[in-house]
Amino acid sequence: MEKRKYPRISSSNLLSYACVNSDHTVIQQGMGKTLDVSEGGILLETHIPIDVACKIHLDIGFRDEVAKIVGRVIYSRKGATGRIESGIHFEAYSKKSHPILLRFIESFNTI
Repeated sequence: MEKRKYPRISSSNLLSYACVNSDHTVIQQGMGKTLDVSEGGILLETHIPIDVACKIHLDIGFRDEVAKIVGRVIYSRKGATGRIESGIHFEAYSKKSHPILLRFIESFNTI
């Protein structure tokens, strides 16, 4: 039985991320690739593990717009490619970013 609130859609898109600790200091940043996406979160592929103790700030580009989203790592595992796959739960996005995210999801849903 599916426990997710929103269905996941397969996607492949580069994004940038920054991990921010409880002191609001960026402790890690880099690029990653979405493997799937929903309104509630993404599966993110990176070359290095993401610190689960930090908040993750994502910048997801869609055409000429960028959705800025804050989330947290729910789990991380080594994927079949040897890269790290992290399940990210979205915790906050602005009113401007939410419609961008929905258009991003829709673009992959029609493929």
